[in-house]
Amino acid sequence: MREPMRRLLESAARLDAATPASRDRAADGLRALAILGVVVGHWLVTALVADGGTLRTDSPLRHLPALATVSWLFQTLAVFFLVGGEAAARGLASSRARGESYGQWLSARLTRLFAPVGALVALWTAATAALLLTGADPATVRTLVKLALSPLWFLVAFAALTAATPLLTRVNPLWPLAVVLHVDLVRFGLGGPAWLGWTNLVAGWLVPYTLGVAWSRGAPERRRAGWILLGGGVAVTAALVAWAGYPASMVGVPGAAVSNLNPPTLAAVTFGVAQCGLALLLREPLRRVLRRPVAWAAVALVNLSAMTIFLWHQTALMATTAAALLAGRLPGLHTVPGHYGWAAQRLLWLPVFVLALGMCWIAFRHREQRAGGAGHRASRVVRVQRDPREPEAEAARRA
Repeated sequence: MREPMRRLLESAARLDAATPASRDRAADGLRALAILGVVVGHWLVTALVADGGTLRTDSPLRHLPALATVSWLFQTLAVFFLVGGEAAARGLASSRARGESYGQWLSARLTRLFAPVGALVALWTAATAALLLTGADPATVRTLVKLALSPLWFLVAFAALTAATPLLTRVNPLWPLAVVLHVDLVRFGLGGPAWLGWTNLVAGWLVPYTLGVAWSRGAPERRRAGWILLGGGVAVTAALVAWAGYPASMVGVPGAAVSNLNPPTLAAVTFGVAQCGLALLLREPLRRVLRRPVAWAAVALVNLSAMTIFLWHQTALMATTAAALLAGRLPGLHTVPGHYGWAAQRLLWLPVFVLALGMCWIAFRHREQRAGGAGHRASRVVRVQRDPREPEAEAARRA
């Protein structure tokens, strides 16, 4: 036991030493927290109920509204867009300094983003065909496919904002926030068409993304900015939920008339602003924690596989649920999430979900990591000056 631990500590120390001093470890830490928050949140509030020969989606939030606070803790997409905006703007500036074209920069970023998608789509195409050919209930197949492919909407929105980064370097976050405000006024106040809300899919996530772009310029470095965003976001969100009729849950709830997330509402966006404020306040504490080699190695590992973890976590949930059906309807997995005992039972299943996701990670992580390496090799082709520590720092930069 001592020997594996010694090797682990030595590997962590080497990675720590190879990491460039200029790297902002807080950004990587926030990205890891955002991804893990989304994954755990989905696992806690997504239930696949066995109803006869079918599986249908349900949520404890539909039966137990008091658990809405769970969504406040784990709906962390705004933080991911914040860090994504910061990384994209910083990377674009570095790319220009090296003499790279916009196309080279964008190709490298999108390759890393979409590299793991092909395997997910291929597996679920084959699985869908196999299930239908073997007589599976079409409603169950539709439920499974919808859950498996639901993360792709995020990638489309994130890719669109990434491509627009050169145009967003001077966009004030208040502008897209004003768009979201007016869209909701038309939808909910004036009885406008429901499809208008999809405008917020871009405008809503533009708010944290442009905050991240501002971060790359050093704009919100003072703690005062973080406190203003946190306090203002919390106050406005509370007012919207208490007096404007917005749902308290920050994720979609089956059967609910309005979802804060699908598409994003003003309440989801102001809640995201609060999260961004908290994230900015956490930067210094995170930087101190991530000076420890083991903590930094764990964050680097998550960042190297961020998209793989994000894309496959729902598949891990469904694979566990389907396989466990062989043992009958199990509490916390196949039963209706209509009582607090179900929530406690679901917590016991989290280690099994982690194990299933780990198996997906082992099978598919190479696609993302290979794409990351290819992107870095492409960026080095036109580099004017090479880092003398480049061979040993490669793994750290890829993180």
